[in-house]
Amino acid sequence: MNNSEKFWDKVSNLFDRPEKKIDQASTSFKTIEATKKMLDSNDVILDFGCGPGTITNEIAESVKTIHTIDISSGMIAVAKRKAAQRNIENIDFEQSNLFDEQYKKESFDVILAFNILHYIEDMPKVMLRINGLLKPEGLFISATACLGERKTFLSMMMFFLTKIGLVPKMNFFKISELENIITNGNFVTVDSESLSRLPDCFIVAKKSL
Repeated sequence: MNNSEKFWDKVSNLFDRPEKKIDQASTSFKTIEATKKMLDSNDVILDFGCGPGTITNEIAESVKTIHTIDISSGMIAVAKRKAAQRNIENIDFEQSNLFDEQYKKESFDVILAFNILHYIEDMPKVMLRINGLLKPEGLFISATACLGERKTFLSMMMFFLTKIGLVPKMNFFKISELENIITNGNFVTVDSESLSRLPDCFIVAKKSL
């Protein structure tokens, strides 16, 4: 078990609580609504780094199937319970990673990555893997905290916490840097917008190769 897995297992219990209605002014609500607009009822989706399944559960009714993965068994357990409480049946959950060989080339219509890209160490490698797993012209949809966009109390605090090892290592992206990494993975940007003052950058990109 690596340090990131241990960290997310440890904090997973913080998310294991009855769900409240999502505030329409929240970044989560904006992410859900923006994502739904890009989905089709026949889509087969991979949710990479699903966490407690908050967004996954909200979009399930809009698609055919969602395969969700996370490196944390704790997060997967929480996500499963939340889906079961709502009787959602078109999601399967698995403790796994993006490079698991069971996921074959051109298997998915859409791949989601919410609040995970800033924790990825080798982004170019990950983007090429995502490109390979998507069907021709498939979509990659992400929402990422771009804490390098400007200096704030939060960005300085997170920088300090990563330095002393209390939270996993992070990328402090600027929005333009993140957009370039995604397009360099053989994608064409369809939409890019900031959803909060952090800013949280929402990006939709289409596979080009």
